[in-house]
Amino acid sequence: MMRYRTAFTFVLLAFCFSNPSQAAPEKVYNAESITLSNGMQVVVIPNHRAPVVSHMVWYKVGAADEPQGDGVSGAAHFLEHLMFKGTKAVAPGQFSKIIRGWGGEDNAFTSWDYTAYFQSVSKDKLPNVMALEADRMLNVTLPPKEIASELPVIIEERRMRTDNDPQSLFSEQMRAILFASTNYAVPIIGWRDEMPKLNRDHVLNYYQTWYTPKNAILVVSGDVTMNDVKPLAEKYYGFIPSHDVPDHVRPITPDFPSPTTLKFESDELRQPMFLEAWRAPSYIMDKKEALALDVLMETLSGGSSTELYQSLVVEQKIATDISLSFEGDSRGEGSIWLSAVPAPTVTLEKLQQAIDRKLGELVKSGLSDEAFQKAKTRMIDQELYARDSVMGPAMVVGQGLSYGLTLDDIETRPAQIQAVTLDDANAVLKKYLDPVSPKHLPVIGFMIPKEKAK
Repeated sequence: MMRYRTAFTFVLLAFCFSNPSQAAPEKVYNAESITLSNGMQVVVIPNHRAPVVSHMVWYKVGAADEPQGDGVSGAAHFLEHLMFKGTKAVAPGQFSKIIRGWGGEDNAFTSWDYTAYFQSVSKDKLPNVMALEADRMLNVTLPPKEIASELPVIIEERRMRTDNDPQSLFSEQMRAILFASTNYAVPIIGWRDEMPKLNRDHVLNYYQTWYTPKNAILVVSGDVTMNDVKPLAEKYYGFIPSHDVPDHVRPITPDFPSPTTLKFESDELRQPMFLEAWRAPSYIMDKKEALALDVLMETLSGGSSTELYQSLVVEQKIATDISLSFEGDSRGEGSIWLSAVPAPTVTLEKLQQAIDRKLGELVKSGLSDEAFQKAKTRMIDQELYARDSVMGPAMVVGQGLSYGLTLDDIETRPAQIQAVTLDDANAVLKKYLDPVSPKHLPVIGFMIPKEKAK
């Protein structure tokens, strides 16, 4: 199955229009929303360029909603796999074959706060797809034989994606400290020593607790209108019984007394790397600060012409690459991640000092207004370009709704970006990136090729 840290990366392109000065529209997607009698939200995003649709069901639940403290992890992701392993009406492994037989494609992905299943098909197959997806919302059977055969598959997936990838493995270790004592510290796929303990009871309890219409969002994007989709949604999803779900518990990790430094040595590393991560508010916690952080990241690190790259890579030649990113699409806390590769003769310690020095200089001088305005323009253009695809809008809208944004939040994002001021961006720069700020308490990571380790 696919995995995305954020659905925005799936749809936003790394280039912008040649004439970016257009005003932000009132609504990006012109989506319509209704709620069925059983509590399921239905969203339609019209796009009549071709007779195709993307059909997505988002569950407002993810790995962060798994039980804590029972020595087992990965149930959310494991259930995602098992949703393809049969219902009372569809034999194991047949779901995707049926979709492919119609000339379509399908997949699924799990995050900490949401899980999504999608199909892209010609619009005449929309009723058929709804019937299939509604069937597994209600009738997944979780055969013990399929559970036994799929468990080694997800363990191998972890080995390939994480255990054999030094940067993924080290980032996982850093995240465990960054979000200590919360489920955001636990990898979505699960801890390697806990995954073999997963059994039918774990996934069945999770399925019965969270997979219910009241906790689901249907998003249909493409050559349809709400008049087309509403009767189909009522027919295929509207009869499914619904129930309340537990609260989403998202505790806040206490601040560290001081920065934490980790070292990771591996003979599989080709070059050293410096990593730094610290917590920040998500869009749900503080929308104003989160928006300002997003614009700040683009201003400082949105390409090779930006301040950090020009200073540390081009002018000082102390790094060969550097990037900053903000992850704010969550119910709980968000995070900021910095990564940099030192130039061949530069130590990681010297690189860290240069980064801290540059960030300190930026705090004192403030951002360039020209760079700030260009960053906002790039972000707005990327948002507007995303609406031209069929899948992209369904991803953006579904993701935002599933972790707690409103449809208005999503539709008016370009205007919200435009409203961020230079003072807003400088304020979060000082609060979160200033090396001497009390909020700048990062987890610091040194990745060192074993042959260069001392």
